[in-house]
Amino acid sequence: MHPNSQYHQYLQQPSLSGGATPNPLAAVLQSAGAGANALSQQYSALGGNQQQQQQAAAVAAAVAHQQQRQAPVTAGGGDPFAAYSALMNSNPAAAAAAAAAQNAMTSGNTSMNFPFLQQDHQVQQKLAQLDEEKIYTLVLELLNPSLREQALLDLSKKREQYEDLALVLWYSYGVMSVLLQEIVSVYPMLTPPTLNGVTSNRVCNALALLQCVANHNETRTLFLHAHIPLYLYPFLNTTSKTRPFEYLRLTSLGVIGALVKNDNPEVISFLLSTEIIPLCLRIMETGSELSKTVAIFIVQKILLDETGLYYICQTYERFYAVATVLHTMVNQLVETQAIRLLKHVIRCYLRLSDNPRAREALRQCLPEPLRDTTFHAVLKDDGATRRCLGQLLINLSDGSMN
Repeated sequence: MHPNSQYHQYLQQPSLSGGATPNPLAAVLQSAGAGANALSQQYSALGGNQQQQQQAAAVAAAVAHQQQRQAPVTAGGGDPFAAYSALMNSNPAAAAAAAAAQNAMTSGNTSMNFPFLQQDHQVQQKLAQLDEEKIYTLVLELLNPSLREQALLDLSKKREQYEDLALVLWYSYGVMSVLLQEIVSVYPMLTPPTLNGVTSNRVCNALALLQCVANHNETRTLFLHAHIPLYLYPFLNTTSKTRPFEYLRLTSLGVIGALVKNDNPEVISFLLSTEIIPLCLRIMETGSELSKTVAIFIVQKILLDETGLYYICQTYERFYAVATVLHTMVNQLVETQAIRLLKHVIRCYLRLSDNPRAREALRQCLPEPLRDTTFHAVLKDDGATRRCLGQLLINLSDGSMN
């Protein structure tokens, strides 16, 4: 049985005396209706608190609903819809309250109906404001030599959380000069190689902030026009295989990688004028797997640009330098089976095959492991790279392209 069924039956039962004795619960509800009328008028008079008005309207509507249910009893029966209409006509406050409650329920005002959501939004805004203030404080601390090392570390950790950090770094007075000072201060430790882990970590944090500036659309061109990438080339030119130097080269490559990943022709032209390719080729040949991956990614991006492809294939010496390093990498991959590197190697060869002179040369010097089934197992789950390799072999087949 429904929990309110007895209550419902009590409201609906006829008077034992044929309508002479009023239902006691109806009298209580009638009294409550008068109270609701006064309550609604009191909250309406306030006028300034919408949430309280809606709450009062909801209470009045509930009372009006109960009055509607007991109206046939006090009226001695009849059409319940007519009784409800009569109740609304005789009690304007109840009608207004019911309309206000309906509007409150259908208005879609989430912040009023669910105030905790509004509070949560305000908390999030406050936290974002505190984070932004923390960023500004850390940027100012870069100007203080005694606080700079920790500020570099903290900002490098937050560079992915604050999207406008690049703008703050670039336009804050003295900050870019401080970052360049951090880089230049390491030069004496490159030859002879005396760079230690602590110093390497510190300069790499500065490089991470430069990468943030290089990656931002509004500061990338300014970064190039200031020729800041040139300050990184001494790091790329090192050959020491110790961990501090490897970390330094990898982070420096990350800055160049951030520049080329957006396929900007201006970036490619700048890099070609600075002889970045020989530096990347050396790392592709002798660096760690991760450094090789970033270096060949940069070379691949240069090749994908028409100017870059023309530059590399313009002379035999440039093409031979690139093809020789790629050939060495293929021989190394036969042993290591590093799928990430192999993808980039195949795509570099495929792009070179788009140039007629390079295509003719590749027909003679393409490594044999790319022609046979040496890498079939490692590429079995990589359909895209298999298609690239297949297209490369088609391009190099005699008479396939004019």
